[in-house]
Amino acid sequence: MIQKEKKSQVILDNATHEGDTGSPEVQIAILTARIQELTEHLQTHTHDNHSRRGLLKMVGKRRSLLDYLAKKDINRYRAIIAKLGIRR
Repeated sequence: MIQKEKKSQVILDNATHEGDTGSPEVQIAILTARIQELTEHLQTHTHDNHSRRGLLKMVGKRRSLLDYLAKKDINRYRAIIAKLGIRR
């Protein structure tokens, strides 16, 4: 689980305006942070299939948000990909 301080920092770094918590950029950044933490967990606990399922659901959700952003505004899509270092 992502810590509250880290989550608020991710929101501040990716917000498009003051008080922004729902834009696709912020949602993608939060999911990316959660995916990174869960990936580290699964490297240690290789047989934790329940967490692996959650990871796959998060990756799918992030992918759909990225697809939406690519259709809506390609420049914002490219910016968030470059900023977060997502390979796509």
